[in-house]
Amino acid sequence: MDHVTFIPTADQMAYTFGGAAPVVRITPPTVLTLWTEDAYGGRITSAADVATTALDTEDLNPQTGPFWIEGAEPGDTLVVHLVDLTPARTWGASTLIPFFGGLTSVPVSPTLQDPLPERTYIYEYDSAADTVAFSAHGSDFELALPANPMLGTVGVAPARREVRTSLVPDVFGGNMDTPEMRAGATCYLRVNVPGALFSLGDGHYRQGEGESCGTAVEGAMNVTAIVGLVKGGGPAWPRIESDTHLMCVGSGRPLEEAWRAGQVEMITWLGELYGLDRLDAYQLLTQISLAPIANVVDTNYSSVTKVDKRLLPAAAAFGGVHQEMRSAARAFGTITY
Repeated sequence: MDHVTFIPTADQMAYTFGGAAPVVRITPPTVLTLWTEDAYGGRITSAADVATTALDTEDLNPQTGPFWIEGAEPGDTLVVHLVDLTPARTWGASTLIPFFGGLTSVPVSPTLQDPLPERTYIYEYDSAADTVAFSAHGSDFELALPANPMLGTVGVAPARREVRTSLVPDVFGGNMDTPEMRAGATCYLRVNVPGALFSLGDGHYRQGEGESCGTAVEGAMNVTAIVGLVKGGGPAWPRIESDTHLMCVGSGRPLEEAWRAGQVEMITWLGELYGLDRLDAYQLLTQISLAPIANVVDTNYSSVTKVDKRLLPAAAAFGGVHQEMRSAARAFGTITY
């Protein structure tokens, strides 16, 4: 298996899915060792930095990539197995931004309320304890929280020459912001253009479901991933597989549209795995599904439909590629899951 290391310079970052030239061509399966910048572009470094003065709104959420995947054609399935996600800094940052977040007036849904005051929180990352430290601004309350490193953004180029900002989640993946995108997870994405043009980024050292205020504990990330390719079978919406769960991510507005997309995608997947017709799969899903919210703050909201594998007969999704990737990760070296 090939092994490619790529550490992008600032001018090699991508800010869209589609419309960007590939930085490297790889032949799957390939192990990628990568570095990703945080969603702020590294501009928030202290509690004194606030979004309205520190950030450039045209350079948010930089992506590492895109990578041209040899042999990938529209309709195929790109496979991305996350082997290791390790914070690349000793701190991460989260910000309260005027007119942004789930509990404030926003431009697409305006009210007469004043903007919330700006605050920036710096979370010190303790690599030995694997924790991030929350410190309140209005009191002396402090709390060490377990880190849960994840990638907010994993995606491919959209179809029909479309170019989408890296702030948006949709059928191509993108800024889904789900904590399920952690080490040990395998993401399946439909290839829409030759070469797939795959990118990732937006590392979070910790995030709760929903990403309520709009920013997680944002931080640069060291990433090890294995990229593979399954010919054909491209899902309509992103799918994720872990050792314990099958998951589908739908995105849209309002939130119920995101939920519906993930539910329909899971019904399709259950049909593929167990030969169920749509109504039987619909009935089964009703009794076994979980529905964690990924984000309620991005241009599109994202909702995860999640099914526990222990409730179902064993089945090899996409020919058992998740287990193959796990075995490859073990052979490559230390894994963190």
